[in-house]
Amino acid sequence: MTIVLYPAAPDKEAAYITAFMDPNVFPKWLRGFMIAGFAAAYMSTISTQLNWGASYIVNDFYRRFLKPDASERQYVFASQVATVLLMIVSLVVTFYLESIQGAWKLLMLTGAGTGTVLLLRWYWWRINAWSEVSAMIAAAAVSIALQRGWPGWNADDPREFAYLMLVTVGVTTVAWLIVTLLTPPESREKLVDFYRRVRPAGPGWQPVALAAGGAVAPRESLSLQFVNWIAGCALVYSSLFCIGNLIFREWLAAGVCMAVAIVTSVIVSRNLSLTDWAEVDAE
Repeated sequence: MTIVLYPAAPDKEAAYITAFMDPNVFPKWLRGFMIAGFAAAYMSTISTQLNWGASYIVNDFYRRFLKPDASERQYVFASQVATVLLMIVSLVVTFYLESIQGAWKLLMLTGAGTGTVLLLRWYWWRINAWSEVSAMIAAAAVSIALQRGWPGWNADDPREFAYLMLVTVGVTTVAWLIVTLLTPPESREKLVDFYRRVRPAGPGWQPVALAAGGAVAPRESLSLQFVNWIAGCALVYSSLFCIGNLIFREWLAAGVCMAVAIVTSVIVSRNLSLTDWAEVDAE
């Protein structure tokens, strides 16, 4: 938005503040809502990442390997310490980042590399914990190495960023696939228990479904999940563009986006209603 409004602005990130103070863009009564929205988005992201990181450190490492018999009070204290340490590390890292754009690009590259394993773990029984660990390490290492060593790297060129993302995803996918095939799978008892609880769809869980007796059918069809994925993406983006068009008083575009959002929300709601949620609650 700021690039369109202020194409000659030397600092594209500071242009947000310029837009806030421009009466032709935001009236005075709307400035507080926008600032509160940015603050809420920032705090929700920070709190989510800190809690997520602390849970990884405490539950997946400290509790499992260092202190398996500690009290819950000790685990809570360890999570508080982990949260503070993660915050300090994040402050140090952001101090050396040149812009918010650089931080987002680093997160997008790393997230794109790990996205395949985080999605496919619900559809392929063979993926284990080492698959995810190797994907995280490979994505971070490859994305940082490419950004530091890519010849003539231009952070402002979207084509080069797309190339880096494709290379990161490709290398990371190969890495976690190799690790998956070289490491043993989870125990058959744990896989069967997981399948009976979650009942994931698709042919990737067919061996486990047969081990579970074959009587427990998947809760949803894979095709229905695919439709929900497409409709959900359309719902999110159409809602965002609807709000933006309303702010700029583009009534026709806002109406089209709103119509798309309503239709896709009905599709998702209808598909979700096909699941027997009473049965899920009972389990």
